Amino acid sequence: MTAKRSFLDRVLPQSLGGQLLAMLLLALAITQGLGLILLTDERNRAVRAALGLEAAGRAANVALLLDDAPADLRAEILRSADSPLVRFEVGPGPTAPHNSTDAAPFLNQIRQILGQPEREVLADIHALAVTPLALPDGVPNAMRPMHQAMMAAHAEPIEMTLSIRLAKGDWLNVRTMFIRPGLQLSPQALLPLFLMVAAVALVAWATARRVVGPMRALAVGADRLGRGLDANPLPLTGPSEVRNTTQAFNRMQDRLTRFVSERTHMLAALSHDLRSPLTAMRLRIEMLDETEDSIRLKALVEEMQIMVDATLEFARGVAKTEPAATVDLAAMLGDLVADVGGDRAILAPSSPVPATVRPHALNRALRNLIDNAVRYGGGAEVSLAQEPGFGVITVADKGPGLPEDQLEAVFEPFVRLEASRNRDTGGVGLGLAIARTIIQAHGGNIKLCNRSGGGLNAIVHLPLGEA
Repeated sequence: MTAKRSFLDRVLPQSLGGQLLAMLLLALAITQGLGLILLTDERNRAVRAALGLEAAGRAANVALLLDDAPADLRAEILRSADSPLVRFEVGPGPTAPHNSTDAAPFLNQIRQILGQPEREVLADIHALAVTPLALPDGVPNAMRPMHQAMMAAHAEPIEMTLSIRLAKGDWLNVRTMFIRPGLQLSPQALLPLFLMVAAVALVAWATARRVVGPMRALAVGADRLGRGLDANPLPLTGPSEVRNTTQAFNRMQDRLTRFVSERTHMLAALSHDLRSPLTAMRLRIEMLDETEDSIRLKALVEEMQIMVDATLEFARGVAKTEPAATVDLAAMLGDLVADVGGDRAILAPSSPVPATVRPHALNRALRNLIDNAVRYGGGAEVSLAQEPGFGVITVADKGPGLPEDQLEAVFEPFVRLEASRNRDTGGVGLGLAIARTIIQAHGGNIKLCNRSGGGLNAIVHLPLGEA
């Protein structure tokens, strides 16, 4: 059953280098985004403060002019002071309802310019709804395109109303509107960001290569070790943690290789040394008179001889001294089926499937499977299919099948489900063990399963790459 992958596993790249780069770029994007937001907000505050102080200074200077100017010049002064976003007028009362909490800098600016005696000043600041604002009457047509462009940018307008009491008792009312600056990204502003992204990507790539390279070599070495292939010790490269892991793997590989080699040689030596006393026993039995006991002893010696020969064959299958070669699995299966002869084994049509294997060892394993199907299942139906990276060989028979709890046990050495001791009907119980040992040494696997209509399937998954 496939484990459910998390959301991050689904969206992030599968390789360590890709994940490292993605996480670094994500962290960079988050930090740069937050920094841009804070910088934009600070910039907006600074621009608003500058615009407000400029408007407050203009209002204070206009108030001083109006105090000193004749009454017939007031209208001309107000008209000259007007701009598209700042309007001046004189009235009997203030239009600013109260002083806003954030208007203190502007009030200080006005009072500083007006000097003594201190007069009454009101400043109200509030946001306006984001709707197209009409220009006041009398604004020159040259100013209208700029106003329309600002409105099209969906800027956030803020209105400030100033009311300054004049020397003659009336009030100078000033209405101005600020436009909160939008996000402005010029090529000059984006260049540092691009350079930072490039630098982070380069560092992430170099770091990932330094880490991923030894880890990839470690994965290949572990796969080769699991398939029983000879491999040289891995080089100690990369960070200290990776080097320590590689060094531990090299020690484990050396110990496992030495352990398997010693046990295999011991098994082969024991089996070989048993041949001499068995041969001597057979000769002595031949010299005895033919009695019931001598016949039984002869049968036992012959059975022991077969077991010794099978054990030697099993040891040779574990040793894996044969070099690898590229063969056509379809042709190999065709030769094996032809060797059986008659209609006891048939091969389903198949296209060529090249694979890099140890030909003689694999031939022995597949021959054991086909012979078992013919001997115990009444015939073998062999088929070959191809999956990504694997060849799938199925050997089906028409026999009674096996109990479910015995489908794995029959792969153990010397396990026989046939109750008699007849070597012609039960063998010695090493055929499937040899087949599984050889196939696993190729990096594949074999399993048995009962067919729904009766019979048994032996299914082999064999890697098509290097054996």
